[in-house]
Amino acid sequence: MQYKTEKKAAPGRGEVEVLSATYEEGKPEGEDAGRWRQKLQSREDKLKYLQTAERYWYGKEWFGSEKRKTPA
Repeated sequence: MQYKTEKKAAPGRGEVEVLSATYEEGKPEGEDAGRWRQKLQSREDKLKYLQTAERYWYGKEWFGSEKRKTPA
């Protein structure tokens, strides 16, 4: 894979080559794109999906720099 690079100014080092975007742009295609409710069968599956997706906001476990000494 050929990576694209850009030349940028770095403090104290002059110009350096920096790696640019390494992803391929695209858009979801098809009639079922983004329709997660139809893909999950039972109510329990849907609730588990939502709880997992919103774990960042409502979860009690935190990792790394996100951890606070006192909860907000």
